[in-house]
Amino acid sequence: MSTHGLPSGWLAEPEAAQSERVLVALSGGVDSSVAAALLVEAGHQVVGVWMRLHDAADRVDGGRKSCCTLDAADDARRVADQLKIPFHIQNLEREFADAVLEPFVGAYLGGETPSPCVGCNTAVKFGALVGKGSALFGCEAVATGHYARRAVSADGGSWRLRTAVDHDKDQTYFLHGLRSDAIARARFPLGGMTKPEVREVARARGLPTAEKPESQEICFVPDGDYRSLLRTRGWEPQRGEVVDEKGEVVGTHEGSAGFTVGQRRGLSVTGGAPRYVSAIDPRTNRITIGRRESLERREIHLTGAATPSGELPAGVVLDGAARIRHRGVTAPGRLVSKGGGAATLELRDPLWAPSPGQTVVLYDGETLAAGGQISAHAPLHA
Repeated sequence: MSTHGLPSGWLAEPEAAQSERVLVALSGGVDSSVAAALLVEAGHQVVGVWMRLHDAADRVDGGRKSCCTLDAADDARRVADQLKIPFHIQNLEREFADAVLEPFVGAYLGGETPSPCVGCNTAVKFGALVGKGSALFGCEAVATGHYARRAVSADGGSWRLRTAVDHDKDQTYFLHGLRSDAIARARFPLGGMTKPEVREVARARGLPTAEKPESQEICFVPDGDYRSLLRTRGWEPQRGEVVDEKGEVVGTHEGSAGFTVGQRRGLSVTGGAPRYVSAIDPRTNRITIGRRESLERREIHLTGAATPSGELPAGVVLDGAARIRHRGVTAPGRLVSKGGGAATLELRDPLWAPSPGQTVVLYDGETLAAGGQISAHAPLHA
């Protein structure tokens, strides 16, 4: 295992030897705008595409913070016009609903916490969009404004994600579902830049998105409250019990789907030390709470564990640094595969409040070696 930099046998991605025909996913934000500009200046044949993903595309965002509204589409078109590149709008609502929206709703109703950006990147941006880009526009690669880099094996046969230079903006966590062949076709022009540098590039080129604020975290939840989305999808909140870790009833709540593991806000429990949601049982509509220290885990069970090359065979052990939430701290540990996508993450130091359904990634130095999802059957106690 490498403790820093590229692990043994892996090399930084090579520069493109010649001009490529590249589809750029233009969100209407500054990052994708700069990514497109840099590719144009490098001599590539760039095609800009804005994706219509859900009904937010029928709204105007006065705050100009969403990547999916009419404002965003207009900004993306203005950038394409300035760069003199073709611009298209692709309707991927069906693909987005299947890969992101329905799993998002199902996760909360099932007592889990989803990672919608993982499904969006894997199945939509680097799945459906790549396929359409190749079929409709003859593009060899797809580029985005993500902060990430790539690494290739010494024999050139395998690819991995590599963390961005700007660690505060690194987005490899959300890209962990990309397989080696998808990474090979991906282009991340911003991976070697910091966010302030990206802003300066945009200003220097007079891009209309140079001062545009960051987009909101969940683009399809415009009011920031996912519970309102659940209600539109048929969820009817019902009062349930809040119990402590001894099983004693200590309060009530208004619907288990409105909570996530590690949450404190919204608990109608008073007195004593602060307590947090430690488990959610959607079958009984019951929430279990505990003291902060009781949510620490040294062992986390995973499903869907895989490397960019595919599912891990039983018995494989990978050492590295694990992260269980975006921008969360990393902890040294090892991933032990049980086969069939099942695995156990054994940590040297505990991590706090792993939530079923959330993504776990394992880094080997600067490269992302594996990822998976926290199992709903993880034990409640370390």
